[in-house]
Amino acid sequence: MTPPPHVEPAPTDPTLRYRLGGRKTWVVWAAATSVYILAVFHRTSLGVAGLIAAERFHITSAQLATFTMVQLFVYAAMQVPVGALLDRVGAKKLLITGVVLMTGGQFAFAFASTFGAGVAARVFVGMGDAMIFISLMQLVALWFPPARTAMITQLTGVLGQVGAVAATAPLSAALHSVGWTKSFATAASVGVALGVVLIIFVRDSPYEDHHRDELKMRAVGRALKLAWSEPGTRLGLWSHFSAQFGATVFALLWGFPFLVSGQGLTPGAASGLLILMTATAVVTSPLIGAFVTRWPYSRSTLILWIVGSIMAVWAVVLVWPGRAPLWLLIVLVVVLAVGGPGSMVGFDLARTFNPPTRLGSATGIVNVGGFVASLSTVALIGIVLDHVAPGGPSTYTVDSFRAAMSVQYIVWVVGVVQILRFRRKARRAQLTNSQS
Repeated sequence: MTPPPHVEPAPTDPTLRYRLGGRKTWVVWAAATSVYILAVFHRTSLGVAGLIAAERFHITSAQLATFTMVQLFVYAAMQVPVGALLDRVGAKKLLITGVVLMTGGQFAFAFASTFGAGVAARVFVGMGDAMIFISLMQLVALWFPPARTAMITQLTGVLGQVGAVAATAPLSAALHSVGWTKSFATAASVGVALGVVLIIFVRDSPYEDHHRDELKMRAVGRALKLAWSEPGTRLGLWSHFSAQFGATVFALLWGFPFLVSGQGLTPGAASGLLILMTATAVVTSPLIGAFVTRWPYSRSTLILWIVGSIMAVWAVVLVWPGRAPLWLLIVLVVVLAVGGPGSMVGFDLARTFNPPTRLGSATGIVNVGGFVASLSTVALIGIVLDHVAPGGPSTYTVDSFRAAMSVQYIVWVVGVVQILRFRRKARRAQLTNSQS
């Protein structure tokens, strides 16, 4: 897709306080990215803790899914208002607020002993998480030269996977060695140190006179409306929706039980496959970033190929008689993992189809996509598992997961249809703009 013509700030702009892509840029980016890594850890920490959580809180499959559902619902519901607020108050304040909420929520989760208390804690984790990535994306867009934004976005996603790695084998080992409370309380305490880092090093913008200072709330509302009316924004939303949820659902909750209870792997082997997912995302992120930079007109086509590949491999796993062989499970997690960095293309679409004054709003809209899809899929899988395995996690079988994981196709079909729809609309709008 071709970006609509809007003016990017020139490198010689007299209002530029710090050089785009310079040393200060990297300091700001590194500080904000460290918080994103922590957010990914908190977000995915239930991935290996799900079965332990079921025992700790004495809950059913649907109740276990509720932890992740609530967190994802809060995250998705807050994206649009947070995006609008970001354009008003800036990234630094939202990052600090996000760290405070996540830290408090994870401390509460560490000491929760009832299902209700656990759910309330995940609400605060979701609220804090909702403010992190979108703020980081605005910092990337403002501090780096436009030609490098796509690659830096992918690099950011790669580094975020450090949090996902820490939430697999290391967290699993900690849960079994020092227990639930110490593991989650230690993880929460990291947020205190990173909050100080944010206060010291992060700045909202490299410009003396940032456009945000001139915005009023009516203008913020108008920016949100304009971002939504742009077909390229919604193309980004549905690209994020379709590519992200498969890996998210697998890593956040259902992958570990699927591999252990459904496929008969040991917890160590299952953790290893989740780490392989993270490693794959790390390797493929720069490749996708390079592809987007070189072939910007083929971004939605790339998404369609990624989603099609994920659907095809899942189909083989689900129709395989009995448990799938290890090599096939390896192929599954590798292909699933590509969807994570692939979904980041949605943010690049939002960036290029919207001017800087509504970048936060557009990014928030796009980020809703993947998490609404993830929320819906987590819920559907939990409902199906409760129906086919009413005895809870101890009664999960390969056939239970075969039925439950099949519901993903409903979400994929919706996403692909919408990508094709808004791709046509974006191209028509682009042609109209070029002729006017």
